[in-house]
Amino acid sequence: MASCNNSEESITRLDGTSITKDSLTVKINQLVKNANVHGLAVTVFEDNEISYQKAFGYANVDTKDSLKTEHVFYGASFSKAVFGYLVAELAKEEIIDLDKPLQEYFDVPIPELYFKKEWRGFHELAGDLRYEKITARMCLSHTTGFPNWRWMNRAAEFTPEGKLFIEFDPGTQYSYSGEGMMLLQYAIEHITGKGLEELARERVFDPLKMNMTSYIWQNRFENKYCNGHKTTGEIIPKDSADEAGSAGSMETTIEDYSKFVRHILELTAVESQTTKLLFEPNFAIRTKMQFGALSLEPSNDYDHVGLNYGLGWGLLQTPYGFGAFKEGHGDGFQHYSIIFPDSGKGVLIMSNSDNAESIFKELLEVTIKDVYTPWKWQNYIPYDYEGG
Repeated sequence: MASCNNSEESITRLDGTSITKDSLTVKINQLVKNANVHGLAVTVFEDNEISYQKAFGYANVDTKDSLKTEHVFYGASFSKAVFGYLVAELAKEEIIDLDKPLQEYFDVPIPELYFKKEWRGFHELAGDLRYEKITARMCLSHTTGFPNWRWMNRAAEFTPEGKLFIEFDPGTQYSYSGEGMMLLQYAIEHITGKGLEELARERVFDPLKMNMTSYIWQNRFENKYCNGHKTTGEIIPKDSADEAGSAGSMETTIEDYSKFVRHILELTAVESQTTKLLFEPNFAIRTKMQFGALSLEPSNDYDHVGLNYGLGWGLLQTPYGFGAFKEGHGDGFQHYSIIFPDSGKGVLIMSNSDNAESIFKELLEVTIKDVYTPWKWQNYIPYDYEGG
């Protein structure tokens, strides 16, 4: 177990209650054991600083290697939160206009863009001129009309033909989409003349000294990464990305990603123009769930928290000010982060276990008294849940 040294013995939570760090560690250990979470790392933020950081369980269950805070995780959709920040920086500098159709930045129609890997292209959109309406803001707030991925429909059903199409008029509905993020990435790379990894290195990773973070697999990550685990504990072989993907190729450690989250908290505290853009509500979300068949079912269940989306981050409203959240989910890896900038508090959870989301609800409550995250919408069903 690795930890962040801090002289304060207690954590003060959103509602003013406190918990000792020793008690929190005991509680997390118990949750990890009860839900058979193979590995978990947690950071708690207070006053825009890291107050608590520990790792629990294993980097690899078979070898019994203990998980450490310096282990490299597959970051999954945490990639999108970093990309959202990067685009907000470019928008602040007027390098990109968030509301200008992306088509206007390209030299050819979007369906004619060339890709070495043809399946990444947009040629199937030819004839549906709605692609001409898609903007950077739509891509980052998941309102492009694209499915999450071309081999998956909005109900999260596998579509082996892998054809990309626009499922609703851009800007009119919320539907989480990695495809939209990738289109924006290609636009950003075209506008700047730089690849995503180069831009992220220059503007995020190097300035924040995130030395073990990259959108592309690096040799320095060898023997320093943790394996993902299926619900049964079966080890998932490491999959190493050879090209940068804004939607989900990033590798990072909880130490590095905590630096990024702390930076966002600090910028928000000084009313940075970047975070004003990042956390401007763009689209109210009124669906039963974020993914699956129930994502097509209208619902007002989350109006009480004002569920919304900014630039690559979800948003909600609480008595303690707004919250900004981002989840990450891939085979063997389950992550969540939420910050409450008005109070300088937040929590970051990273796990290499497919069982981890079953303890997220209780983790959020015990660490910072976050009872506002829409856990049913996220499908964070507790391991001992008996409700409807």
